[in-house]
Amino acid sequence: MSSRDRILGRVRRALADVTPDDRPYEQAVVREYLREHGGRSVPETVDLLAENLADYRAVVHRCTAGDLTATIGRLLTERGSRTVLVPPGVDAHWLEGTDVERVADRAESTPNELDRVDSVVTGCAVAVAETGTIVLDGAPDQGRRRITLIPDHHICVVRVPEQVVSSVPEALERLDPARPLTWISGPSATSDIELDRVEGVHGPRTLEVVLVGQ
Repeated sequence: MSSRDRILGRVRRALADVTPDDRPYEQAVVREYLREHGGRSVPETVDLLAENLADYRAVVHRCTAGDLTATIGRLLTERGSRTVLVPPGVDAHWLEGTDVERVADRAESTPNELDRVDSVVTGCAVAVAETGTIVLDGAPDQGRRRITLIPDHHICVVRVPEQVVSSVPEALERLDPARPLTWISGPSATSDIELDRVEGVHGPRTLEVVLVGQ
């Protein structure tokens, strides 16, 4: 008898006196979860997002749609970026007037090539205020998952208020679980070694989030 057979035998014996339940799983398990914690107005929800992003050491900027191009250009200049990776679905106006060399999101790009890119600019799928989390789903304005995991500097544009939700349950309702979801709460970091925080371990060392209002 294999170890697998012995374990399954123990499970069967443990369940021998359990009364069968024919109810569907969705009815058998009660999920009376709070959809959000407390009531907030839209501006308060956006403020909470900005606060929690900053707590995770993301750098938060706010601007209007008319100032977005200038804001992105300023961030790239301040960073000293010479190259920027741009997914195909990013609005061309976002980088108008910048002298930074644009790098295409190519399937054949190697990790070494992506590591030499100075910055990446993307949109997002949704942003969660209560957790300070940005979610990417591989849409055309976000590109392949690896382009936001290898370059050291990520500028992520969030449209306010339409892409901002209060809670994770609200975010899940907007997301397709079949898509390649990346959940980002601040720049990449770990404290595994002697409890010292080290940033840029398995993703960007610097995350800049631009909240774009009307």
